[in-house]
Amino acid sequence: MAVDQMKPVASLLLVLNFCMYVIVLGIGGWAMNRAIDHGFIIGPGLELPAHFSPIYFPMGNAATGFFVTFSLIAGVVGVASVISGLNHVRIWTVDSLPSTASVAAIAWSLTVLAMGFGCKEIELHYRNARLRTMEAFLIILSATQLLYIAAIHGTSPTRRIT
Repeated sequence: MAVDQMKPVASLLLVLNFCMYVIVLGIGGWAMNRAIDHGFIIGPGLELPAHFSPIYFPMGNAATGFFVTFSLIAGVVGVASVISGLNHVRIWTVDSLPSTASVAAIAWSLTVLAMGFGCKEIELHYRNARLRTMEAFLIILSATQLLYIAAIHGTSPTRRIT
């Protein structure tokens, strides 16, 4: 009975996480594209300045480059976690749980890492509305991804008899 109750919860969290990870990827992709297009440009024959950083973003603050980079990585792994989770919810057996739980845990840990850089970006203050939106989504995702991990571990799925 408890197995049947956790399946809809896991499914709902998967849909919610997928939507939020896609939004994070969209905003992160925009920020990365803007950094590439409007970043530090040096002309021919000129040398790089002494404090040049390859993770320079023309918007935000000193933490923005790290925040966007790790947010994109967390978003890609999070979407992969959702794909694995959909397969697990469809099958819902003990055999599909370990792989789903491991990729969900990796996605959660990368999301928490990106959230940490988001918190540093919040502490440094200067950032635009899109970056604030991405920070909020990562804070929410760190909680919902953990809830999803708890939901798939909350009950033991049945073993499929072949």
